[in-house]
Amino acid sequence: MTIRVVRLGTDRAPDEGTRIGTVRRPPRGVPKTEFASRNFYDVWFPVLAPSGDTMKLGQAAKTDAEWSAFKKKYRSEMREPSAAHALALLATLSHQSNFSVGCYCENELHCHRSVLRDLLKENGAAI
Repeated sequence: MTIRVVRLGTDRAPDEGTRIGTVRRPPRGVPKTEFASRNFYDVWFPVLAPSGDTMKLGQAAKTDAEWSAFKKKYRSEMREPSAAHALALLATLSHQSNFSVGCYCENELHCHRSVLRDLLKENGAAI
């Protein structure tokens, strides 16, 4: 059993399981009834998304130092009790079920999901 870290809106992998959207906002222009059928997500879970200000910081990052500042701020947000509990829950569930978490960003290396992958691993998740 494992967690996959995916780009929302892409084709699903075989046995991927439930797709969880760790994004601040639902996809624009897509009816709620079509989120799953269009491969965005089955469940929206914004507690693991960066705050609006932190997301803007990451989107504007052009240098390694700016990206490091984004990662530090996002990691700080993920230490808040609700996010920390969510990370622990997903890490535990990863040993019993297949599912995926994701975001819309094209480049995972410049997206919060790269940090989320590390946070899940640090919490003992099977990835």
